[in-house]
Amino acid sequence: MTLPVSYSKNRLLKNFSALGPYVRELKCQNGYFFFDCLAVCVSAKAAPEKREFWGWWLELEAQGQGFVYHYQIGLFDKNGEWHAMSIKKKADLEHLESTLQTFHQRLANSFDALKLTLTPSKNTISLQTQVMA
Repeated sequence: MTLPVSYSKNRLLKNFSALGPYVRELKCQNGYFFFDCLAVCVSAKAAPEKREFWGWWLELEAQGQGFVYHYQIGLFDKNGEWHAMSIKKKADLEHLESTLQTFHQRLANSFDALKLTLTPSKNTISLQTQVMA
């Protein structure tokens, strides 16, 4: 994967960092960017280093003059790994959806300003479908 002409990894990272605390620079490579959001703490009773979170993650891959995106929702475990899972509690799901929708709008606006395309992957399904699975 190569980045669209005139867009370096560092330029895109700077732009993505302005969207909020979502981009994970250490997981980004040339043409691939990783974002995530720890939206809801599963149990505040656990020690901070052992807490797990419901949330979402996004992978962007360069393609042509833009990027293809793929969102997933699930559990961020105490080992720092994501696992795709459905969210059962309605309040948790609503908060997760809200953070994801807000982020996606900012991401789309950013891509419009950069004059880059943002396309869902063929594997992308709606958030509602993922949640109800």
